This record gives sequence, structure tokens and C-alpha cells, in this order.
Amino acid sequence: MKQRTVGSSGLRVSRIGLGTASWGRETDGDEAAAQLSAFVDAGGTLIDSSPDYTDGAAQRILSELLGDVVPRDTLVLSCCSGINPVKSESEQIDCSRRALLGQLDATLRALDTDHLDIWNVATWDPATPLHEVAATLEYAVTSGRARYVGARGYLGWQLATLAGASWGAGIAPVAGQAEYSLLERGAELEFLPAAQHHGIGLFAAAPLAGGILTGKYRDGVPVDSRGADDDRVDEIGAYLDKRATRVVEAVVTAADGLATSPLAVALAWTRDRPGVASAIVGARDNAQLTGILLAEELELPRAISAALDDVSSPIPLGA
Repeated sequence: MKQRTVGSSGLRVSRIGLGTASWGRETDGDEAAAQLSAFVDAGGTLIDSSPDYTDGAAQRILSELLGDVVPRDTLVLSCCSGINPVKSESEQIDCSRRALLGQLDATLRALDTDHLDIWNVATWDPATPLHEVAATLEYAVTSGRARYVGARGYLGWQLATLAGASWGAGIAPVAGQAEYSLLERGAELEFLPAAQHHGIGLFAAAPLAGGILTGKYRDGVPVDSRGADDDRVDEIGAYLDKRATRVVEAVVTAADGLATSPLAVALAWTRDRPGVASAIVGARDNAQLTGILLAEELELPRAISAALDDVSSPIPLGA
């Protein structure tokens, strides 16, 4: 698997990252072990985790695999702090110095490692002064707890503001994670320009739009899909509109012409967009992961990439 540097830093990551959000819910420990092993064997390095995934179950599974299934030093671990899943909804977001460092230390203990390769503030917290967040990120690096820092769940102006405050503190974020796919291109309007201006690489989350771009929902909602899950029906349903139908049909047509899968086409499009350091994809089982890893071999012809750009444009027609 090809590697890329993240933003203007020297950090190198695989251009496809493995997400763990489904671990402990749709993916059990044995499947997770098989996924991690296959991912690393294919040359993958970037692993995305969070104490918020499946109420901490994903991180507990990951902790059991580090060292036993793959060596810790072969991975680039990207985790975050700032959302506490065990607290009430109104109290879950807390990016104060106390909460961030407390959750970081808990993550290091849980994973039995002395550092994270990328430590991210998990979300924007209007109750915490930004200079405090920036100083906390700097302290995590200077204390050896993290090698690099980043941010998730930020808008473009928030990312730019954090970058400015962080340069004053001495350590700047190198990565920003945001949803980005053929069905969700809002990052191009503000987030990506801000990230590129400040030398921040994008970790593209949900590049397959919850599976919509694989074409599996063309004839309805499969009974074993996320769309049939009562807890996720709204998440998937938000994509199922006329625009999505046009985009998916274009992806399927491109896949047929290239003798590959719609998954590979959609993932390659996002992976190779300007500013993207890595596209983070989760898989329910090893069979799905195999399809994802095969997509690494695909390089979209310019004409097909341009056609997909047109049909999925984030700018409304006539604007």
C-alpha cells in the first residue's frame, strides 16, 4: 500500500486507513484480529480509534491485538479525546485541559502504549478557551504522550483558528478528520481550503457514505445492512435521495467500464482528491476488508474522475 505524508509534516501514513468504529458492535474480536492482520500484511499503517466508539469496546478490542497480532511499532495509531461516552449527553463534550489529558492517559493505559502517533481533539468545545486546547495539544507532544496532534469534528474556520492558536503555543495540528465522499463534498467549501493553507492533511472519514456508494442500496435496503439497523437508519437514510441515486448510478457505470467494483471507484475518487492524506474505511468483516484493499490497486482515469466530479458537485446547479 502506498504511503503519504500528512500535510506539511514528515509523518507518513498509508493512503487507506482502517477504521474501528464497528469493532465491538458489528465486528467481534476474532474478525477484528483478522482485519488488522490482513491490513498490515497489505502495507496498511493508519489505525483510527476512539474511546467513544461502541462505548469503549472498540478500544478494548484494539488493546488485545496490539503486540499479540501485530507489533505496535508497525502502526500509526490515531485516537482522540474530548468526548466521554459514559457521561450524560449534555456533559459528553469536554475539551478542558483536565478532561483531555485525563482521557489521553486513560487511552494510553487501555492500549498499553506510552504514546499515540496522532492525538486529536475530538470536537469543538465552545466552553473551553481555544488557547487552553492549543496549549494542551502542545503539552501532549512535549511530554512524549503524542508524536503529532490533530482535530476532528471541526468546521473550516474552527480548524484555522486552532492552527493559528497552536502556532503561538509551539505545536501545530498536522491532521484534520472530516467526512468526505462523492455524496458529502461539503469539506471542499471551507474545511479543505483551511487545512491546505495551514499545512494540515485531511483524513477522509466515511468515503463510502455508509456503504451507499457500493451500490448495495440500489434495489432497497438489504436486511443485513446498516440501513436496516434501527440505531443507524437515520444516518443511512440521510443519503438516500435523488442526488444520491444519480451519483451511485454514475459510480456503477464507471465500475462496469473499468471492470472493477463500485466500492473501488468511490474509494479511489476520495483517496486521490487534493489535500487527502488518507481515506479511513471501516469493514464489518474480513470479506469487506478484502474488497477495500483491492481498491488500492485502482487509479481512476482523469476522464472518469472528472465525470464523477460533475455529477456529484457540491455546488447546486444554477448557482
